[in-house]
Amino acid sequence: MDELSKYNIICVTGQMAAGKNYICSKLEKEDWQATDLDLTAHQAIEECKDEIISAFKGEAEKLGLGIENADGSINRRNLGRLLFKNPSLLARQESIIYPKIISLTKDFIAQNQKVIINATVLFKTPELLNLCDAIVFVKAPFITRLLRARSRDHLPLRQILHRFHAQKNLLKEYQKSGKPIIIINNK
Repeated sequence: MDELSKYNIICVTGQMAAGKNYICSKLEKEDWQATDLDLTAHQAIEECKDEIISAFKGEAEKLGLGIENADGSINRRNLGRLLFKNPSLLARQESIIYPKIISLTKDFIAQNQKVIINATVLFKTPELLNLCDAIVFVKAPFITRLLRARSRDHLPLRQILHRFHAQKNLLKEYQKSGKPIIIINNK
């Protein structure tokens, strides 16, 4: 992937089960350092858990969902059930954790020279997207992605198809950034 050598910070993105992690692992063998924003979000959720519990506990209880585990950590599955059904609650959650995600990611960038930000929806944090020199968009055929998602995530077919549908215009969102886009077909 010589075409990436002129860049210092890239975003590796693509639809669910397209192979973003695989591409990141290949680039890490070429001295790139990757940060996975899904994992960063998990860290941010734990670091902001008191604020999250305060913000959503009442709504969760109305639905019979416990958003706090016995050990005091956030029950991300139940929190997701609550938030992804209600766009206004999701936006509220994002306003709580995005500043922390941005801070953690900037710290990672400051500590490394060749950085990959592995993120499906980095366009939702323009402050981080603006730091990227280019976008690597990973594509794979629908059936390949479907089989990978079923095998990897063990989710019901309906839930996978819902996520696929939600990500159908992902490339268009990144094209709006005006950043160079390198498309990798990962069959």
